[in-house]
Amino acid sequence: MIQFTDKVALITGAGRGLGLAYARALANAGATVYLHDSGTSATGEGEDSGIAQRAANSVTSSGATVYARNDTITRIEGCQKLLADISNQQGRLDILIHNAGWVGYEPIEQLREETFDRMMAITVKAGLWLSQAAWPLMRESRGGRIILTTSDRAIYPQYAQVGLCSYAAAKMAVTGIVNVLGLEGQPHGIVVNAISPVAKTRMWGITAEPEDLRPQDVVPGVLFLASEQCRESGWILRASNGQFHATRASETRGVNYPFDLNAPRATTAEEVAAAWHIIAPQVAEKRG
Repeated sequence: MIQFTDKVALITGAGRGLGLAYARALANAGATVYLHDSGTSATGEGEDSGIAQRAANSVTSSGATVYARNDTITRIEGCQKLLADISNQQGRLDILIHNAGWVGYEPIEQLREETFDRMMAITVKAGLWLSQAAWPLMRESRGGRIILTTSDRAIYPQYAQVGLCSYAAAKMAVTGIVNVLGLEGQPHGIVVNAISPVAKTRMWGITAEPEDLRPQDVVPGVLFLASEQCRESGWILRASNGQFHATRASETRGVNYPFDLNAPRATTAEEVAAAWHIIAPQVAEKRG
């Protein structure tokens, strides 16, 4: 059984839903947990400091060690302060799970810069600045696990939804960050991956306990990514209804990037069109 005794974990967006499920599972497995939630509304606005504290109280009732935090993490200064406090109190951070996020629907003609920037701040900037602030602690202890959150709604065209440009842009940015941080973490034993969870939570407009797509069904995958059993970076772990599938973009065989893509050559747009069934083989598969 995977245990987290003597490990210190920080989980954002942990006042409810998925984050709370992660926090409870890590705490029950022995970790000291910093449960962060700024208490924003479903639209990503406002703050409620009581959300994190009530969630922490619900977890500590089982005897776990949990600290509630509601720092503003959409700015680098807030991320640095949060990690500095953890460093002063614990001297280490072993696990960072950036789960905080929200969904805002705005079709392209109604898309506002304000909501786009808010989406990027909580989904992309917060995860990046928290990782940066956690990096020295993990490097000094020769290891750590960072888990950022992406979405199938961004990765796969067939799951895209109208009005989710900001959301999809932010979630795709996460995959790029995971790729680079995974590479930078290799010399230090820092493993960086992404979770792409599906669960009926407040983002679905659901507050009652769901019968399917439950947050707790995502937990086993997150616990694995947070454990020392996970030794590879750069994966996106899809988690839905108690099932798990790891994926990542992989180059085809025979490629010598960037000089030879092992692909059809073309010198005109007409030649590209003529070879499109080879350039985009999925088109040929659909026609067949």
